[in-house]
Amino acid sequence: MVFYQQDTELDRLGKSLLDNLWAQYPQLARNQLALTWWVYDPPYMVNTGGAITPADFWNQAVRGFSYRGVERIYPASVAKLFYAVAVQEWLEKGMISPSEEVDRALRDAIVESSNDATSYLIDVLAGNTSGPELPTGPFATWQQQRQIVNRYLQSFGWEEFQTINVCQKTWGDGPYGRERAFVGADYSNRNYLTTDAAARLLHAIVGGVAVSSGRSQGLMNLMRRSLDPAAVAALDPDSNQVTGFLGEGLPPTAQLWSKAGWMSRVRWDCAYIELTDARPFGLVVAIDSALGDRDRTILPQIARWTADAVRSLGNP
Repeated sequence: MVFYQQDTELDRLGKSLLDNLWAQYPQLARNQLALTWWVYDPPYMVNTGGAITPADFWNQAVRGFSYRGVERIYPASVAKLFYAVAVQEWLEKGMISPSEEVDRALRDAIVESSNDATSYLIDVLAGNTSGPELPTGPFATWQQQRQIVNRYLQSFGWEEFQTINVCQKTWGDGPYGRERAFVGADYSNRNYLTTDAAARLLHAIVGGVAVSSGRSQGLMNLMRRSLDPAAVAALDPDSNQVTGFLGEGLPPTAQLWSKAGWMSRVRWDCAYIELTDARPFGLVVAIDSALGDRDRTILPQIARWTADAVRSLGNP
């Protein structure tokens, strides 16, 4: 079963949000959006710094709403959050050694969404590297090594992870050599995620149960985004994960932890949000259309509507 429970109240609010969306953005087709939204009711068992056990955390039900949450969509840089969790697991188990370079690459992959840093981390995780084409036998071994993160994620046994694929590097211009062969002539082996899968991983991080409480807190520190207008204005436009994303639609007093992904044909954001006047909540949105890049008001507007919906639940 998925990690959230369906709820009549959230279902009504979620459908109202979608009605507003189609009314304001009629050019966005119904099959070009996926969304997963969940709410934390008191007592809050998230963002505690790991003060609760994994068993207690997973036994605490959360209410949620999903629209096309199981649809496989190219995730762009959202895949970096999955790689970051895998790096933390490798470090925790002693499968790789701590180093300044690993720390630097983790920071740059999540904070700055660096493709180069992510490429390095995948080399570290899989124990192999990019390069020219390989003969059939060595290439088969190379591909098996590069599936290691998928095998790790499947070991969780989570329904949300059954259909995802996270084995490819993220690129600027695109893959070459063995990487181009690995993604497939028709790109059939490209990365794919669902908003439900990204939501569950984020839920685990926020709950302090992704790898360990300390590792989860380290990831939370990397995902923290300032909403102070001066800080947002100073961000590098190439790595700004607030403007044009969910964070832009939140009040400056809100607290935001997020990882965005974007390219010319998709636009994602995964966020955990704490408002001053409402319950904490999580929100993952994927726009599977070039419209997401052309009209960067869509994600901020979804955030505004969702925040208003959470406020309507009452201040606990």
